[in-house]
Amino acid sequence: ELQRVKEQHGFEDLKYLKKTLKIDYATGCKLLREAGVDQGDYDDLSTENEKKLGDIVKEKYDTDFFIMDKYPLDVRPFYTMPDPNNPKLSNSYDVFIRGQEILSGAQRVHEPELLVERARAWGIDVETIASYVDSFRNGALPHGGGGIGLERVVMLYLGLPNIRKSSMFPRDPRRISP
Repeated sequence: ELQRVKEQHGFEDLKYLKKTLKIDYATGCKLLREAGVDQGDYDDLSTENEKKLGDIVKEKYDTDFFIMDKYPLDVRPFYTMPDPNNPKLSNSYDVFIRGQEILSGAQRVHEPELLVERARAWGIDVETIASYVDSFRNGALPHGGGGIGLERVVMLYLGLPNIRKSSMFPRDPRRISP
């Protein structure tokens, strides 16, 4: 089946390492700066810079698939757990294929007082998330989570030009039903 797709949408086979490459955010930023890209260690990555980083990683490590962790806390949601060793960083990660994010995840704040503190720092009215905070007061366990876009994985794995090519029933502002 991959050969059929390749006949219609020629693509390079996905390159990956036996042991998945994992770099931290600061290393990713450093790689970008070494390539002449303006990227601060605590600034969010633009889509353009993510793609550029994917090119750099491919050239340097010969892989299209990698994980980057320890994102700046300020560019992640309020419920993301801060890194215990550096309060400017978070226990969060993204997974990339061909320089594009396919999955974003993190350890979630599970301590009610820290959750309230983080929400207030973001200007969130704690009353609007009271039931969420209370779930941790009432026994919710420490946890993490992540979200993956399967159509994005298929699109990037196959090198398709548009995500609509990887979905049986693509949706957009002009199409809401098959």
